[in-house]
Amino acid sequence: MNERPDEGTAGPEIMVRTPPGRKNGRVSDPGDFIDSTLQREGAWYRAEEARSRLGSGLRYYGSSVGAVRGTIRDVSRRHPGMTHDDITALSSELWAVPVFERRLAAIVLLQSHVRLLVNSDLTRLEGFVREARSRDLVDPLAMDVIGPMLTGLDVRSRARAESVLDRWVREPEVWLRRAALLSPLRELRVGAGDWDAFVRRANSVLAGPPAPEDVDQVVREAVSLVLQDVAKHRPELEFSTRES
Repeated sequence: MNERPDEGTAGPEIMVRTPPGRKNGRVSDPGDFIDSTLQREGAWYRAEEARSRLGSGLRYYGSSVGAVRGTIRDVSRRHPGMTHDDITALSSELWAVPVFERRLAAIVLLQSHVRLLVNSDLTRLEGFVREARSRDLVDPLAMDVIGPMLTGLDVRSRARAESVLDRWVREPEVWLRRAALLSPLRELRVGAGDWDAFVRRANSVLAGPPAPEDVDQVVREAVSLVLQDVAKHRPELEFSTRES
């Protein structure tokens, strides 16, 4: 239960139960169930910790990651047979309200139904990445949704999607560059994936023009995460830095 601290104790802004709907004013049954459950599972101290760690750009219910995942499992059982359009519309409905747990729920929903996603969904996912601006949202979007989605595409659709990621690494938006770099991690880990494409993209961002330290860290950290994982699971792969 999402309870506030005793009077006189400072706590984070925790939203009062209201039905945040779509732009047309309607709230879907699955969306309302997810929102009400996440608020019920919230706790002010977790909301306070999340705000302290992630900043004040979003609001927080204080629901645990386990509660988010459990809620998505429950909604899938309550609404079996959701189609591609149902899933993508629900993900946008959840994402539209700037609450961290709702956005995380959107990611878990897409991850759970990633087999339904198609190449054209990258447009929606690009919008999510641009708005996420946080490792806690961008990284699971990249590694658990975008990468696995590409794995399931046919050859032609995969080639189109890869060209989108090639564009992302040239974008000024640092979080798109991070997402493009992290997306092949799980595929590479299991012995698949396009290692040459990752090396090409990594060299592209590493050789780019100087950037502020915090921006540079976001992309260099992504390269390091993949290299560390590959060193553990695929030590035969070599990363060569492009010469000037």
